Amino acid sequence: MNLKQLEYFVSVAELGSFSKAAVVLDIAQPALSRQVRALEIDLRETLLLRNGRGVTLTQAGQRLFEHSVAILQQVALAREDMGATRDEPVGRITIGLPPTIGRQITLPLIDGFKRQMPKARLAIVEGLSTHIAEWITSGRVDLGLLYNPEAPPGLEIKPLLEERLYLVQASGGEGRKTTQALPLAQLGRYPLVVPERAHVIRRLIDTQATLVGLKLNIAWEVSSIAAIIDLVCAGYGHAVLTASAVAASGRADELSVRPLIEPPLASVLCLATSSHKRSTPLTRQATQLLVDLVRGLPQGAAAGSQPG
Repeated sequence: MNLKQLEYFVSVAELGSFSKAAVVLDIAQPALSRQVRALEIDLRETLLLRNGRGVTLTQAGQRLFEHSVAILQQVALAREDMGATRDEPVGRITIGLPPTIGRQITLPLIDGFKRQMPKARLAIVEGLSTHIAEWITSGRVDLGLLYNPEAPPGLEIKPLLEERLYLVQASGGEGRKTTQALPLAQLGRYPLVVPERAHVIRRLIDTQATLVGLKLNIAWEVSSIAAIIDLVCAGYGHAVLTASAVAASGRADELSVRPLIEPPLASVLCLATSSHKRSTPLTRQATQLLVDLVRGLPQGAAAGSQPG
């Protein structure tokens, strides 16, 4: 067992896929599989269960994952401490991204990281904002992007973008697209396909509906935003989403988006870091790269301006 094998194993476990981890680590997938398999043989344990959708941790794998994250964090801290005297970004950093934003900035984030921080290692994990906040607090993730965070103790929050929320519906053809604004009081007329209650957009919708005395017509609850958009396109209902979610779906041509007004609803994308961790050259440069990428996204897709 060596540090490289632990790093490979953690990346595969965090991303849930050998192919995704191979891209992030910049290694051929067969070579990555051999390293993880060698680790399993050395420990005489099955660490990952392979299936058609990727991989999941076994019970033994979960125990090793927890040890490995702690070991790699300590190694990263040692490297960062040594590099800090030279103001050089070295070590390993883990960034948490919501899936919608992750689909838009993962590739440019990796490209920028390789160019600007060639001596450092990057891991990217995706999850709901509530999960990313917990991961930053526990130390599993170093920094991340969150929607509408509740600013729990231990986190430093910096707003980056405000994204308007829209009623999203199947357009039924290019000629039937509409962008007419919809007062929130009329939202109850539409059957909705929404995320579960832990999702930040669902919490925002529920809160605003309660404030105006509106009873929502919840037709379906689905965790995946991609699946919600598929259901909307298939005619199973309407959704309330940001323009960036529609843009990232690749199905914007099949959808109409109507801004919600009276009051307008908005979701705020924020940068979150731990208030207990010492700043290092790596965290500072990675943070700046992440902020630049988010603020450089097309405004119609990321900042929630009304589509033209």
